[in-house]
Amino acid sequence: MTGDWPYLWLDATYLKVRQGGRIVLVAAIIAVAANTEDRREIIGLGIGPSEAETFWTEFLRSLKARGLGGVRLVISDAHTGLKAAIGRVLEATWQRCRVHWMRNALAHVSRGQHTVVAAAIRQAFDQPDRKHAGETWRHVAEQLRARWPKLADLMDASEHDVLAYLAFPRQHRTKLHSTNPIERLNKEVKRRADVVGIFPNEASILRLIGAVLFEQNDEWQTSSRYMMVEAFAQIDTEEIDPILSITTEAA
Repeated sequence: MTGDWPYLWLDATYLKVRQGGRIVLVAAIIAVAANTEDRREIIGLGIGPSEAETFWTEFLRSLKARGLGGVRLVISDAHTGLKAAIGRVLEATWQRCRVHWMRNALAHVSRGQHTVVAAAIRQAFDQPDRKHAGETWRHVAEQLRARWPKLADLMDASEHDVLAYLAFPRQHRTKLHSTNPIERLNKEVKRRADVVGIFPNEASILRLIGAVLFEQNDEWQTSSRYMMVEAFAQIDTEEIDPILSITTEAA
């Protein structure tokens, strides 16, 4: 890998594998990145415990060692230890997958109210920039607090993580707010893994998923434009809200 890769998507698929006579769950982590020349590539695959910060730190360091640089935004679901590892290794901003976050948020609301509450929260996503989105987000949280205090508390705690993508170019935002851009890839990995059921060892996981990733990567290299190249020039450290940056101390 050469040049800058501003956007990095990470997603975990949980698989069953035999270890020491037992059947355990492991996470297969797939890393996809987009560079400033509008090239999208699968750049990494790792097997390990997804909640462990040490695993995430080692995985991200391995990507850097192979040339990953210039990362500004990492998009993923919420995994314990990941956020700290992103700040420690990449010094980038973290975007929590908006789709998964919304599911977590609506778990605090009765099913009959899902549509109304989701529409209220989405008002923040419709704003033109991070500043206005934050104002709307906090206003909606206050409106919901009396009836759904746990939901309001979740909104308070996750505002910066869920709205981080709004500090990046408007032309790229539909690809940045969730892990959906790699959902087709994830579904194919899960489909093939379900056929196996229980893997005999981690090496067999790497072989099967590696084959899927190789096929997808070839397809992406011949596909049409993924992101507007001109918009990459808008990414500037001074334009990103400093409150969104993760500033954990380097190891």
